[in-house]
Amino acid sequence: MKRGGVLGILFVIILSGVVTAASNCILNVSMINQDPYPATPGESVKVVFKIDGISSPGCQDVTFEVEENFPFTVDPETTNPVKITAGTYSTDYNSFYIAPYKLRVDKAALKGDTPIEVMYYSSTSTKTTEKFNIYVEDTKTDFEIFIKDYDSVAKTLTFEILNTGEVDIEALTLEIPKQDNIEVKKTNKVVVGDLDSNEYTTADFEAIPKDGEIKIKIIYTDSTNTRREIEKIVNFDSSYFEGLTRNQTSLPIYFFIIIFAVIAFVGWRIYKKYKKKRLHH
Repeated sequence: MKRGGVLGILFVIILSGVVTAASNCILNVSMINQDPYPATPGESVKVVFKIDGISSPGCQDVTFEVEENFPFTVDPETTNPVKITAGTYSTDYNSFYIAPYKLRVDKAALKGDTPIEVMYYSSTSTKTTEKFNIYVEDTKTDFEIFIKDYDSVAKTLTFEILNTGEVDIEALTLEIPKQDNIEVKKTNKVVVGDLDSNEYTTADFEAIPKDGEIKIKIIYTDSTNTRREIEKIVNFDSSYFEGLTRNQTSLPIYFFIIIFAVIAFVGWRIYKKYKKKRLHH
């Protein structure tokens, strides 16, 4: 056989081997987890990708990469891209690879499903791109807080707090840290419970405040079960609460009903005696 013919056959054999290897390399990527859900603008979110098909040696080297596009950037501590040697297995002996990513969410991210693009390929296959959705929603809120009342005799300081955000919250707690402008008795924390959007509630502290600024910590749990904290400053001016007429403890309505019943009974007895005397005379 001529030399050219031999080379041709070898070329066909090599080419068919490459094609076979490439055809045996079938990669499939899925996003299997997002934490927290939803992701919050201005914070981080952890996502986990699953790369199937790496057990085939025909893939040789596999590369997986997350593309950085608004509003997502890859945290510097996360390896990107990820390179995998095909034919290997994960530690639990499954024929797939788990790629955890920590992403930073831009504070200007909008609410809703937001696509993130990934790219992957092997030494024997072309590049493939796919998009996955990460759900974003601002679970943080804000508050207005002020001093509603101060009873200098009972030493009771009452705060009123309004949830000005668009989200409902749970386990709202107010805390007065140690500071010069206020002396708190008993406890410096009050749990006021759940508070819906645009709703308000009050919290009472036994305290002796001085005129000036008072720091308040507002602690709450959002819809992702994340405990959050905001610090606010309220101004106390004792002149607003001087000379106030404090309501005395009001008597319950049944007390008046009993008094009326007693008066009616006594009156009826007197009338009955009077009528009886008239009959005898």
